[in-house]
Amino acid sequence: MPLLEKFAVRRATGPILMTTPDLMSSIRDTNLAYLILAQQMVRQDRATAIYRLGISVELADLIDTLSPAQIVRLASSNLMLVRLRFDETIAGLLSNLSKDRSLIQAHASILFAAQPCEPMAPLNDMAS
Repeated sequence: MPLLEKFAVRRATGPILMTTPDLMSSIRDTNLAYLILAQQMVRQDRATAIYRLGISVELADLIDTLSPAQIVRLASSNLMLVRLRFDETIAGLLSNLSKDRSLIQAHASILFAAQPCEPMAPLNDMAS
Protein backbone atom coordinates (compact mmCIF):
# COMPACT_ATOMS: atom_id res chain seq x y z
CA MET A 1 0.00 0.00 0.00
CA PRO A 2 1.52 3.38 -0.98
CA LEU A 3 2.56 5.73 1.78
CA LEU A 4 -0.21 8.26 1.19
CA GLU A 5 -2.89 5.55 1.20
CA LYS A 6 -1.56 4.18 4.51
CA PHE A 7 -1.70 7.69 5.94
CA ALA A 8 -5.26 8.27 4.70
CA VAL A 9 -6.48 4.93 6.08
CA ARG A 10 -4.94 5.52 9.49
CA ARG A 11 -6.15 9.10 9.62
CA ALA A 12 -9.72 8.05 8.81
CA THR A 13 -9.74 5.43 11.59
CA GLY A 14 -8.34 7.58 14.38
CA PRO A 15 -5.04 8.95 15.61
CA ILE A 16 -1.93 8.06 13.70
CA LEU A 17 0.17 5.68 15.76
CA MET A 18 3.19 4.70 13.73
CA THR A 19 5.45 1.98 14.98
CA THR A 20 9.21 2.20 14.68
CA PRO A 21 9.27 -0.14 11.66
CA ASP A 22 6.61 2.06 10.01
CA LEU A 23 8.71 5.16 10.67
CA MET A 24 11.88 3.56 9.34
CA SER A 25 10.03 2.39 6.22
CA SER A 26 8.61 5.88 5.69
CA ILE A 27 12.08 7.44 6.10
CA ARG A 28 13.54 5.03 3.53
CA ASP A 29 10.68 5.75 1.10
CA THR A 30 11.13 9.50 1.53
CA ASN A 31 14.91 9.26 1.11
CA LEU A 32 14.54 7.20 -2.07
CA ALA A 33 11.95 9.55 -3.58
CA TYR A 34 14.10 12.58 -2.70
CA LEU A 35 17.29 11.14 -4.18
CA ILE A 36 15.59 10.08 -7.41
CA LEU A 37 13.92 13.50 -7.77
CA ALA A 38 17.15 15.33 -6.91
CA GLN A 39 19.12 13.34 -9.48
CA GLN A 40 16.51 14.02 -12.18
CA MET A 41 16.53 17.73 -11.34
CA VAL A 42 20.34 17.93 -11.39
CA ARG A 43 20.53 16.15 -14.73
CA GLN A 44 17.84 18.33 -16.34
CA ASP A 45 18.93 21.76 -15.09
CA ARG A 46 21.88 21.82 -12.70
CA ALA A 47 21.71 25.52 -11.73
CA THR A 48 17.99 25.44 -11.00
CA ALA A 49 18.35 22.18 -9.06
CA ILE A 50 21.12 23.64 -6.91
CA TYR A 51 18.90 26.63 -6.13
CA ARG A 52 15.66 24.69 -5.53
CA LEU A 53 17.27 21.91 -3.49
CA GLY A 54 19.56 24.27 -1.56
CA ILE A 55 22.59 22.10 -2.21
CA SER A 56 26.19 22.88 -3.09
CA VAL A 57 27.78 22.33 -6.50
CA GLU A 58 29.85 19.50 -5.00
CA LEU A 59 26.74 17.72 -3.70
CA ALA A 60 25.00 18.20 -7.06
CA ASP A 61 28.02 16.57 -8.73
CA LEU A 62 27.85 13.64 -6.32
CA ILE A 63 24.10 13.16 -6.77
CA ASP A 64 24.54 13.25 -10.54
CA THR A 65 27.08 10.41 -10.48
CA LEU A 66 25.22 8.04 -8.14
CA SER A 67 24.24 4.70 -9.65
CA PRO A 68 20.79 3.22 -8.92
CA ALA A 69 22.39 0.76 -6.49
CA GLN A 70 24.14 3.60 -4.65
CA ILE A 71 20.89 5.57 -4.45
CA VAL A 72 19.08 2.58 -2.94
CA ARG A 73 21.90 1.98 -0.47
CA LEU A 74 22.04 5.64 0.55
CA ALA A 75 18.24 5.83 0.85
CA SER A 76 18.28 2.83 3.20
CA SER A 77 19.71 4.97 5.98
CA ASN A 78 17.59 5.37 9.09
CA LEU A 79 18.32 9.11 8.96
CA MET A 80 16.34 11.61 6.91
CA LEU A 81 18.44 12.87 4.01
CA VAL A 82 16.01 15.73 3.42
CA ARG A 83 16.33 18.78 5.65
CA LEU A 84 13.62 21.38 6.12
CA ARG A 85 15.06 24.67 4.95
CA PHE A 86 12.58 27.11 6.37
CA ASP A 87 12.56 28.81 9.72
CA GLU A 88 9.74 30.53 11.61
CA THR A 89 9.95 33.62 9.39
CA ILE A 90 9.54 31.71 6.15
CA ALA A 91 6.92 29.35 7.61
CA GLY A 92 4.88 32.31 8.81
CA LEU A 93 5.24 34.02 5.47
CA LEU A 94 4.16 30.95 3.48
CA SER A 95 1.21 30.25 5.77
CA ASN A 96 -0.14 33.81 5.49
CA LEU A 97 -3.16 33.44 3.23
CA SER A 98 -4.31 37.06 3.47
CA LYS A 99 -1.70 38.44 1.03
CA ASP A 100 -1.10 38.01 -2.69
CA ARG A 101 0.24 34.48 -3.22
CA SER A 102 2.72 35.40 -5.97
CA LEU A 103 4.18 38.17 -3.80
CA ILE A 104 4.55 35.77 -0.87
CA GLN A 105 6.27 33.16 -3.07
CA ALA A 106 8.65 35.78 -4.46
CA HIS A 107 9.52 36.99 -0.96
CA ALA A 108 10.07 33.41 0.24
CA SER A 109 12.30 32.72 -2.79
CA ILE A 110 14.45 35.72 -1.88
CA LEU A 111 14.77 34.48 1.71
CA PHE A 112 15.66 30.94 0.55
CA ALA A 113 18.26 32.28 -1.88
CA ALA A 114 19.93 34.20 0.96
CA GLN A 115 20.46 30.99 2.97
CA PRO A 116 23.89 29.38 2.63
CA CYS A 117 24.16 25.79 1.42
CA GLU A 118 24.84 23.20 4.06
CA PRO A 119 28.40 21.89 3.99
CA MET A 120 28.66 18.38 2.64
CA ALA A 121 29.61 15.78 5.21
CA PRO A 122 31.88 12.95 4.03
CA LEU A 123 29.88 9.97 2.81
CA ASN A 124 32.80 7.57 3.29
CA ASP A 125 32.42 4.85 0.70
CA MET A 126 28.75 5.46 -0.16
CA ALA A 127 29.64 7.11 -3.47
CA SER A 128 32.11 4.43 -4.50
